[in-house]
Amino acid sequence: MTRVAAIDCGTNSIRLLVADANPETGELVDLDRRMVIVRLGQGVDRTGRLAPEALQRTFAACREYAAVIKEYGAERLRFVATSASRDAENRDEFVRGVLDILGVEPEVISGDQEAEFSFTGATRELAGRDDLAKPFLVVDIGGGSTEFVVGDAHVRAARSVDVGCVRMTERHLVHEGHVSDPPTEAETASMRADIERALDLAEETVPLREARTLVGLAGSVTTLSAIHQDLPEYDSAAIHHSRIPYARVREITEWLLRSTHAERAAVPSMHPGRVDVIGAGALVLQSIMERVGAEEVVVSEHDILDGIAWSVA
Repeated sequence: MTRVAAIDCGTNSIRLLVADANPETGELVDLDRRMVIVRLGQGVDRTGRLAPEALQRTFAACREYAAVIKEYGAERLRFVATSASRDAENRDEFVRGVLDILGVEPEVISGDQEAEFSFTGATRELAGRDDLAKPFLVVDIGGGSTEFVVGDAHVRAARSVDVGCVRMTERHLVHEGHVSDPPTEAETASMRADIERALDLAEETVPLREARTLVGLAGSVTTLSAIHQDLPEYDSAAIHHSRIPYARVREITEWLLRSTHAERAAVPSMHPGRVDVIGAGALVLQSIMERVGAEEVVVSEHDILDGIAWSVA
């Protein structure tokens, strides 16, 4: 077993996994898995730059993670940064800060690399299941982008497009610094049209409709599962490999898009950092399911973070 640490720094959250990995048996044993909402991508779509306060929140989380990694004595660490830091003019400031705190440079990976990691992390456990038809379509709905990957044992096609829960919220629902509460029908329609254009782009290179099993990753999808199950709190074990029928995805999405901030915040499984962006994330998932004709989505708690850990091991 090799003790590894993986950090995934996305547009909305930064996550850490410390695990013991055995590449020969395919076993990945979690020792510590945690997340902090840092909103690194705050305003990037509008300004093209990482905001100073967003950088400070991210660096604070990095200091917390450095202590955890030291405590467990991880032998190897890989830090992967995704959409927001890929787009920002001042990403060198971000790179220097991470290097000072953790001793490694963040790898600002391409959308294709992001997709490969997501697919490996999500499907390694599912490959031997008889009840899940192949090929898989893995969709990773992040804060700034969504990755689409079709494959069996390996990736056949992948594409990253610039629609995510934070980007869609800031582009369509924020006016003069305030999020619409709730969105108007016109705002929702505008957001939906943006998502449909992104799906058109994805479909140019990824055969979305050939997939037989849809696997959904990341916080928007896992939160929908928690709401679907009416969980009294966020329960990773109950969410992992749960299934949500399309009818429930649509029902929950419609509720999220007509509810107020206070109503969404009152959901016991809702992370405070997702309250304002969950409606957009849910709409992305609903749109994908309609495009591919999926009757359900299989929810995975294992995603790009697990793929990064395997790459280190």
